[in-house]
Amino acid sequence: MHLDELRAVTAYAITCAEPARTRFEQHRPADPRPRQAIAAARAFAAGGPRTKAIRDGAWAAQRAYREARDAGQHAASEAARAAAAAASAAYLHPIARATQVWHILGAAAYAAHAAELDGAPAPPAPAPSPTVIAVLKRYPPAPAGRGRAGELLRDLDRRLRG
Repeated sequence: MHLDELRAVTAYAITCAEPARTRFEQHRPADPRPRQAIAAARAFAAGGPRTKAIRDGAWAAQRAYREARDAGQHAASEAARAAAAAASAAYLHPIARATQVWHILGAAAYAAHAAELDGAPAPPAPAPSPTVIAVLKRYPPAPAGRGRAGELLRDLDRRLRG
């Protein structure tokens, strides 16, 4: 996997996660962790190195997900997961396993689920670049499981593969 491909996948994940980050901040305005995770990923997508800050941001957004979930703020929790997935996209493995599709499309699936949980229709995922589609097609179709977010992921995966 080339670094420019990882940057394209990460940039796509960020584009998908941004609306969810806004949703998260509406519910939990004092928590900067999803914003920080996306910012770290954005620096990589813009040409910077893959740094520990990206992983730390992803883990921090994951903790924000758990805290929002435990507080009963389900839309905010899925929105935080979208941010974590955006940061995690920078660490897509070249090993062709179905679970890696979550690194490519997870931010879109979690963002759509967050919108649904907030009473809004799931927004259509942004159109990915040809590079993102080419990377996606190197992997098996998205795996089963993971509830509604998994359903949304598999639907998007099928549509993008044509």
